[in-house]
Amino acid sequence: MLKKTPFFLLLAVCLGSCKDDVLPKPKGQLRLEYKAPEYASFSNQCPFTFDMNYDAVIKGNPDCSFEVNYPKLKATIYLSYKPVNNNINDLLRDAQTLTYKHVIKADDIVEQPFINDKDKVYGMFYRIQGNAATNAQFYATDSVRHFVTASVYFYAKPNFDSILPAAAYVRDDMRTLMETLKWK
Repeated sequence: MLKKTPFFLLLAVCLGSCKDDVLPKPKGQLRLEYKAPEYASFSNQCPFTFDMNYDAVIKGNPDCSFEVNYPKLKATIYLSYKPVNNNINDLLRDAQTLTYKHVIKADDIVEQPFINDKDKVYGMFYRIQGNAATNAQFYATDSVRHFVTASVYFYAKPNFDSILPAAAYVRDDMRTLMETLKWK
C-alpha cells in the first residue's frame, strides 16, 4: 500500500496540472462617451458669428482671435481672424502651410472643401489623421473682406488611438463652427 501512494499522488498531480495555458489579460481600453452637443450662437464686436457648444468656454482677444476651450476634454480650438486687404493669396498660403507642417507626423490629410453661397463663406476643412499635434484645421473666407482660421489642440502627447473619441467630438464641433460661420 505504501508503494502505491506515491504513484497515485504523482498521477493526481499530473492530471491536476493539465490546464489551459494562462494568458495575460489584454490591456483595458477606456470607453469615452459624451452627451450630444447643444449649440448656441456666439456674437460680439467681431465681424462674424458662429455656433459653439454649450460645454465649451470661450476666451476672446481684442483682435477677434479666440480660444474655445473644452475643459473636460483638455482641448482648445484656436480661432484667428484677419481682415483681407488685397492679400488673400498670402492668407491662403499661410493657412495651407500651417496645415501641411503636420505632414511629418500625419498618416493622412483629408481636404474637404466648404461652400456656402448663401452666406458667402468659402473654405477648406482638413482632417489630419495620425499622431500629429492637431487632428483638424480649417480656413474660411468671403475672399474680399474676412479670413478666419482655426485648429484644435489637446493638452496631451499626440496618441491618436487614445484620444480618438475626444478628437472626433471636438472635430465635429469645429465643423459645426465652420458651417455656421456668418459675416456681419
